[in-house]
Amino acid sequence: MAAEAGVGLLSVVGTPIGNLSDASPRMVQTLRDSDVVLCEDTRVTARLLSHFDLHVPLVRADENVLDRRVGATVERIAAGEHVSFVSDAGMPGVSDPGQRLVDAALDAGLRVEVVPGPSAVTCALVASGLPMEHFFFEGFLPRKRGAMTSRLRELAPVPGALVLYESPRRVASTLRVIAEVFPQRTVALLRELTKLHEECVRDLAPRLAERIAQRDEAEGLRGECVVVIGPPTSAEADAAKDDSLAPLDEAIVEGLAAGEPKSALAKRLARERGLARQDVYDQVVSLSRGRG
Repeated sequence: MAAEAGVGLLSVVGTPIGNLSDASPRMVQTLRDSDVVLCEDTRVTARLLSHFDLHVPLVRADENVLDRRVGATVERIAAGEHVSFVSDAGMPGVSDPGQRLVDAALDAGLRVEVVPGPSAVTCALVASGLPMEHFFFEGFLPRKRGAMTSRLRELAPVPGALVLYESPRRVASTLRVIAEVFPQRTVALLRELTKLHEECVRDLAPRLAERIAQRDEAEGLRGECVVVIGPPTSAEADAAKDDSLAPLDEAIVEGLAAGEPKSALAKRLARERGLARQDVYDQVVSLSRGRG
């Protein structure tokens, strides 16, 4: 043990995201050798330790209390103890507060090691089958619809796949917003990764949103969800680079003057410019009222 050697150590330990068979021998040995294990939920981690017949003290250190634990934890490591940090599942520090503890330990000149384990981000990317030469991990989007829409628009220029976490209760509504912002992109919904009922459902964003909405209404959705949004389409990229396009308001006025139906006009302009059809339609309606 690190404490016996007189050298403190912080181990950031990846744990299975569903299938306990994914636990590595190194994970088991590291937890066995620890003086204490910091975790999000002591009940969840206690079940993990019990499965491997491990008997190590647990200390709750979720996002609500971790800031109060950092100072004392750094002192324990400095005194020569071996402290392990785990999240409920997957790699700590990825969309959870563990980064603050690692940062503090490194600032104190203490030794930190990472014990690799499964990650929902990389598992979802591979399982989606979407291009992933480049990707951006967003984590959880804002819950309010307006803020979610704004954030997705900010992410639109990212030249790669977008990876999001979402709860099964909100994923149907989130997919509807994604479909409005990215109507031309392919999107994959991954559920129950590494578990018996692992599932990947993918389609063009509007069709996927409709399919999941129907399932949600009929049977509900279970299991933690990861959403992978494909990279920008060639049409989006072309629209972004095409300086010859007239400003949107001018294009709308020209279309209305030519007698183009509002719905068809909005659909055409949204497709040409990689915009959300509903947003363009709202602008069409607004400008048509002004003309009247």
